[in-house]
Amino acid sequence: MTVLIVGSIALDSVKTPFGEVKGVLGGSATYSSIAASFFVPVRMVGIVGNDFPRRYVSLFKKRGIDIEGLQIVRNAKTFQWAGHYEYDMNQLHTLATCVNVFEHFRPTLPQHYRQTPLVFLANIDPELQLEVLDQVERPRLVLCDSMKFWIEGKRDALLEVLKRVDIVLLNDSEARQLCDTTNLQKAARMLLKMGPRRVVIKKGEHGCLMFGHDTFFAAPAFPLEHVKDPTGAGDTFAGGFIGWLARSQRPTEIRLRQAVIVGSTLASFTVEDFSVKKLVKLTPDVIQRRCEGLKTASHFRKICV
Repeated sequence: MTVLIVGSIALDSVKTPFGEVKGVLGGSATYSSIAASFFVPVRMVGIVGNDFPRRYVSLFKKRGIDIEGLQIVRNAKTFQWAGHYEYDMNQLHTLATCVNVFEHFRPTLPQHYRQTPLVFLANIDPELQLEVLDQVERPRLVLCDSMKFWIEGKRDALLEVLKRVDIVLLNDSEARQLCDTTNLQKAARMLLKMGPRRVVIKKGEHGCLMFGHDTFFAAPAFPLEHVKDPTGAGDTFAGGFIGWLARSQRPTEIRLRQAVIVGSTLASFTVEDFSVKKLVKLTPDVIQRRCEGLKTASHFRKICV
């Protein structure tokens, strides 16, 4: 099956204790589309200016990503973001956000995009996510992501989105903020009552939690010795997650748990270098080995007390 991904495409400038880059490829649609493209065809919707490097457009095409939905606006600049991370890599400071052409983004889906069976609404304004939902026709599965900025500024629109999606992906601080509770299990139960059938809470280096109405699954993060840049890890997770689900006809419990592992595995590669540098060099064999490593690290035999 094919996946439709709608989100931001950006030029990032990032500084961490382990290096610095300027004007590199970033954005929620970028990371998630590349991750999903390892498993299924991807249709990407986003917007850039005419300053967007052509080599990045070529990269999308090389990955087999359908970019008919990519708007390239003349005499305009691409969305730009700059930030730096502190030594423990958990503290992010945004230095500059220039929305540029993204300020006027209105996602208009090409006609053949509208019947795409799986949809990922990456981290963008929830009002734009609603516009996408109004255009797609009977999708089998819809995922959405969000961030603190939208939780604070457009909470009502975000709640409308949650009524119309099957799975919501949030990090731990976002889940706590949206539900006004410090307890993640309580937050997940509240989120499930808002509409989604599944809630996935990303905890960075501490792994991931997935909640259903009657199920719970916890997965560790893959242990890494070298982390250069956490930017895009959550978006990579989401792309791997929905890409893996798209390879089956229906999201069974087993398939959903595998999707968590696949998403976590791909995210572990992203953080090992800046931008998508490590991600685009992966092969199925390399991904498979790390998935197996994560499975081994979390497996144990039955305990009889």
